[in-house]
Amino acid sequence: MFERFTTEARNTVTGAVAEARRAGATTVTEEHLLLSLLSLGALDPLDVDRAAVTADLAAARRRGGMSKTDEEALAGLGIDLTEIVSRIEETHGEGALSTPAPSRRTLGGSIRSALGRPEPDNRHVPFAQGSKQILEQSLRIALGRKDRHIGTLHLLLALLSRPGAVSEVLTDHGVTYGTAETGLAA
Repeated sequence: MFERFTTEARNTVTGAVAEARRAGATTVTEEHLLLSLLSLGALDPLDVDRAAVTADLAAARRRGGMSKTDEEALAGLGIDLTEIVSRIEETHGEGALSTPAPSRRTLGGSIRSALGRPEPDNRHVPFAQGSKQILEQSLRIALGRKDRHIGTLHLLLALLSRPGAVSEVLTDHGVTYGTAETGLAA
């Protein structure tokens, strides 16, 4: 499938891996794909405010990845997510829900750590199930549009087609499936 990706789409995928490494994440998520699209300027034609989108993604991460829709659903059950986050942060520190899970310790990692050496920049970061599904969905979208290659538009449309914090943040900033399709169509 990767051979169908345009250079820009390949750069987005490798950029997502770099974003995950930079964040110390154990997997590449949908958020990393969006951050890579932003950093490469793929959403610039849509006049997306990179800083605002990044801040909203950080706010969603602070809520443990829950979207505002999830928060509203919990509120309907009488559960105040803001209060839960506050209590967790009181006990475990600010951003406790957004801190990436600790990476698995390996013998080489333990030795590097004991010697005070940093992790290599080329460590393998696997794709989370959700981000794998985004890549698969981008192929389906490209095939459905009868496009021969998978580009950044297809990746963005795939991100928008799945419910969750990433698509919600994009929608809050005026990027919908329709606006992306018309604004970025080649």
